[in-house]
Amino acid sequence: MKVILNKDIKGQGKKGELVNVSDGYARNFLFPRNLAIEASAAALNELKNREAALAHHVAEEKQAAMDAAAKIDGKEIVIHAKAGASGKLFGSVTTKELAAEIEVQCGVEVDRRKINMNEIKSYGEYSAEVKILGGISASVNIKITE
Repeated sequence: MKVILNKDIKGQGKKGELVNVSDGYARNFLFPRNLAIEASAAALNELKNREAALAHHVAEEKQAAMDAAAKIDGKEIVIHAKAGASGKLFGSVTTKELAAEIEVQCGVEVDRRKINMNEIKSYGEYSAEVKILGGISASVNIKITE
């Protein structure tokens, strides 16, 4: 009997998959516990529509990430910081500060945990990599000034 799983079932498959199981297993275990539904024409059509909607949302999310990466790739982010006479900063520039400046200067919201940069403790120019989504990333130049 072909069924569509409502939840992940060890040894059978993952949620939303169409699997073939024995009639007794389906009637006595899966159906009473709402772990699966019978694969009728209406259920198969709903499954197909759900998969198409999911693929559409993934494509939109990927396009939005590519647009955001294009906005910040190669941009120079200027951060003003206080330092002592030797040019050494009081503290350091963190990913949290960089994420806030990217949002202000480029209009793109970035998660601070997805920024990869070296420790910045003095004035100068640095670079950082910002991972937007999956394999999509952008590099930004950071300029620390007084």
